[in-house]
Amino acid sequence: MKAQDFPNLSKAWWLAAIALIFLPYLYGGHHETSEAGEVLVPLHNPIEQKIEKGDIMVAVEKRFRLPRLEDMSAGGATTDAHARIQYLNPVGAKSGRMAICDLRGALYLADAEGKAARLYLNHRDYPISFDNSSMPNETGLAGFAFHPDFYAKGRPGYGKFYTAFSATSGSGESTYLKDDAGSHESVILEWTATDPAAIPFKGTYREVFRIGQFAPNHNIGTLSFNPSAKRKSSDYGNLYFSLGDGGASFDPKDYGQSLEVPQGAILRINPLGRSKDRSYGIPNDNPFVSKSNVAPEIWAYGLRHPQHFSFDKKGRMFICDIGQKEVEEINIGVIGGNFGWRIREGTFATGFGIEGVEVGPVFELPHDGPETFIDPVAQYDHEEGRAIGSGFAYEGRKIKSLKGKFVFADIVRGRVFYIDAGNLEPGTPAEIKELRLMIEGREQNLLDTVGYPNTYNRGLRADLRLGIDEDKELYLLTKGDGWVRKLVPAE
Repeated sequence: MKAQDFPNLSKAWWLAAIALIFLPYLYGGHHETSEAGEVLVPLHNPIEQKIEKGDIMVAVEKRFRLPRLEDMSAGGATTDAHARIQYLNPVGAKSGRMAICDLRGALYLADAEGKAARLYLNHRDYPISFDNSSMPNETGLAGFAFHPDFYAKGRPGYGKFYTAFSATSGSGESTYLKDDAGSHESVILEWTATDPAAIPFKGTYREVFRIGQFAPNHNIGTLSFNPSAKRKSSDYGNLYFSLGDGGASFDPKDYGQSLEVPQGAILRINPLGRSKDRSYGIPNDNPFVSKSNVAPEIWAYGLRHPQHFSFDKKGRMFICDIGQKEVEEINIGVIGGNFGWRIREGTFATGFGIEGVEVGPVFELPHDGPETFIDPVAQYDHEEGRAIGSGFAYEGRKIKSLKGKFVFADIVRGRVFYIDAGNLEPGTPAEIKELRLMIEGREQNLLDTVGYPNTYNRGLRADLRLGIDEDKELYLLTKGDGWVRKLVPAE
């Protein structure tokens, strides 16, 4: 029903009708009743505690700016970003080098000084059906990781690194969801450099993994090797990567709770091995490797859009899971763990699986239920931010006040947060504080400095990610202006 269907009714009448519908929500009067008779009230401000600025201040220094590349979309980009910087990570082996990827297809290398970046490899230069046209700020060159033996001559991983990107549907042989690739496919390639020290890249490549994506969002994300794994350990050389729930909204295919399809999950493979008909190996200690009708690559599941995860030096995995409508969350990775999406969003119920309850807002948990979910260790709602970005445990030496903190960012609002990284308990969310930033000689909000028009909502958008170098120092990556900035001690 729309107003134009009833032209004789006044505008005032319609405003009154709308008020009657929405006033109960605003004042907490509207409720849902579950099948069990429990009264459930939608929570439109589920976390009442506000995030305040903390006592820690850091300075922000400009390092280098990536060049502007054009999106492949003929219909116009979703946002007018200068450079769609996604990740900055160390190459490793004490080389001092950092690698930076742009969703538009380019992978750059910078030295330890971080004064400039040189083009290492452009995916558009290879016949791999690279495509970031369907949704430019989510499709494209989504992640990368260098094998821990990249510089170790004579080792199986010598010269090898991996990239994850979006490819045209049907351009290769899918490992999963060949018939569910209405948008594109997420692909992992293994590259082998003839000379690991040379720039630009020269060498060969092969396809490792491919999965169909029915929607343009919630794709493949982080690729990473566990940096704490020693050469003779069972985890050395295993590649972890994240997959979103397939896209659209509210996980329409319930991939988050499926073990048959490796979506909404953290996956773990041995890229140098072989298992049956796959171009990679399945580690013997993966949690579901011996179960039938289960994707053996799954390491943990029940996630919505775990676009970024990272390890600390102890091997703890921190998963930043982007929420649907109300809650952004940080989880500690647990092998075989189920983090609850789409039944849970943060420590709240979504309405799925509760008969007679509206899906959209979140609710207090109505009952324990038969499921065993792992709750987040920190969370915030959309009063404070819109989408959680990358995060790292600070293990550098220069900013002593950040020692023992996990630092993370909100993509849209450009706020940088931190929590105490010790003694984190799932289901007991840690207190979040906002990091104070000294920019161009004075304390100010990053959004005021780097914000550019947000085509998704009103106002400005920061498009902020975090990066880390070999010394575990932190960087701010902002797509709108294409700059890489380093966090340093405030004087």
